[in-house]
Amino acid sequence: MDQSTDLSQDTQPQAVTVPVEAYISEEYARAERKNLWSKVWQVAGRLEDIPNVNDYLTYEITDDSILVTRTAENEIRAYHNVCKHRGRRLVDKPCGAKNALGNAAQFRCGFHGWRWNGKGENVFVQEKNDWGGALTPENLALTPVKVDTWGGWVWINLDPNAEPLRDYLEPMASMLDPYQLENMRYRWRRWLIADCNWKVAMEAFSEIYHLPSTHPEFMVFGSYASWSKAQGKHSNIGYHAPKGLEESKGKLRLGAGADPRKATAEMQLYTWEHANTNTTQTLVDAAARLVDELPEGTPPAEVSRHWLASARAVDEARGVFWPVVDPEHTGKSGTAWQIFPNFQIGHAVNNALCYNARPYGNDPNKCIFEAAVYELYPPNDAPKTEWIFTPPEDPAWRSVLPQDFANMAAVQQGMKSSGFPGTKPNPLQENAVINLQRNLAKYMGVGEPHSYD
Repeated sequence: MDQSTDLSQDTQPQAVTVPVEAYISEEYARAERKNLWSKVWQVAGRLEDIPNVNDYLTYEITDDSILVTRTAENEIRAYHNVCKHRGRRLVDKPCGAKNALGNAAQFRCGFHGWRWNGKGENVFVQEKNDWGGALTPENLALTPVKVDTWGGWVWINLDPNAEPLRDYLEPMASMLDPYQLENMRYRWRRWLIADCNWKVAMEAFSEIYHLPSTHPEFMVFGSYASWSKAQGKHSNIGYHAPKGLEESKGKLRLGAGADPRKATAEMQLYTWEHANTNTTQTLVDAAARLVDELPEGTPPAEVSRHWLASARAVDEARGVFWPVVDPEHTGKSGTAWQIFPNFQIGHAVNNALCYNARPYGNDPNKCIFEAAVYELYPPNDAPKTEWIFTPPEDPAWRSVLPQDFANMAAVQQGMKSSGFPGTKPNPLQENAVINLQRNLAKYMGVGEPHSYD
């Protein structure tokens, strides 16, 4: 099907050029700390990272370190991770780790031993009388950071006057609430330091337009004609689907070909072995049974329904219950949401693939890139995982994601060319890229993407 004949938007989006400074300018990268990162909601971790009283984690963004803890009252609170005495960090990140995780009823500064409890209240100052009463509970308290939760994630915002998280996340939150993402748990999680700007990393996964060229091995499994739609600060992307296969607009798609039973089994197995994303062992096994459970010539729509119903039944038998999402809602929600500025949720009813990218210091040519796969597990039976530093050439990434990593590094290098005037995203299939840059420009107070000259 020709993508250009099946638009997902009411009008043809405008073709624009995105200025290159946002990706390569050191001055721009430094300005992001004040104009962007100090004002937006960001994912700091998952609630299952801090399940017990006094559990804590740290999150770093540019020069700021945030301490998130579960208090004795079972509240989630967040503070700037810095001692009020001489500015030393209270909690140090282990060398080579993405963040710090632990359990502590009090946070002790390693310099002079000052201590704070989970409510941010100072509980000890060495020789406090030396200050002659100048140290008050108010000026000793840790500086709070706004914190809230949605979808099982812990979100922080450095702006004390920031709008409520729910308001910020709409319309994404309402669209993805039915998927009950808070019930999913990590299957694996990895991170690396990528040789590209954080925006290059996020944009690499915010469109499906690259799939035929970057991942041509998937084209044997069907058409990946896509749409991309701006949703306020955020955006979502998705597939078009043949008539009668509306359920294939979501992540759990049927394989195309003369025999959809075999094609689906081959696609699921390939995805499992070469990406380890966007599927589960239950789905792979259910697809493998299709040739035995359905006769040759079974219509594709029936194959799709049988496959998903079979997998759902097997999961329910082991205590895993998928949410029920109407096919029409699945089509509208698409396959992934880009949450401004730096988080993506690729959602399905029983698994999710999420990406996050943030600056590596003030270097515009590097970023911290994180990828995690989630799925539903029986109660108390999720695997124990941790963030694993995994260089891009490590075979643990399998074969699909390294294709994207190669593009990311090559794009960053190419953008520095004196002959490159700026990116020209596909206005239909890469509108999420345009929308990210348009919203970023508003925060940064610079020119927005502009029409072709």
